[in-house]
Amino acid sequence: MAIDQETEMTDAEIDDFLSCHETGVLSLARENEPYSIPISYGYDEENQSFYMRLVSTPESEKREFLDSTPESRLVIYDDSGSTYRSVVATGTLENIPPAELTPDQIAQYGDAQRPLFEIWAQAKKDLNIELYRLAPETLEGRRTVVDREG
Repeated sequence: MAIDQETEMTDAEIDDFLSCHETGVLSLARENEPYSIPISYGYDEENQSFYMRLVSTPESEKREFLDSTPESRLVIYDDSGSTYRSVVATGTLENIPPAELTPDQIAQYGDAQRPLFEIWAQAKKDLNIELYRLAPETLEGRRTVVDREG
């Protein structure tokens, strides 16, 4: 497989791409330890911000990372035919208490896709369900056209 062309995406192309997708991989890092999870998100094109609902148990590894205010990287990608696109957002996750949500933020969380049903080993009352915002310090997109025949 040969790369025919690789280009940076414009801000408009990034916004369009992110608005058409709903899932990605969120990576958190503290010291020399990484942690990655698949997530769904809502995207606010006007402010180029991501909104997500993260569920954890009090003693989980995810909770330990979230409580440490780790550096964050969100990767959204797709592979359609001969074109591969990816967007990488980096920054710090901000926990938003439900009482402080604005109407616009509530709409963005509503856009975050969730499974039709959820199965947890713990009772729902034992889960931490928290809302987060990622206003990226950097937001970069790349489009690569590949020759799959070559």
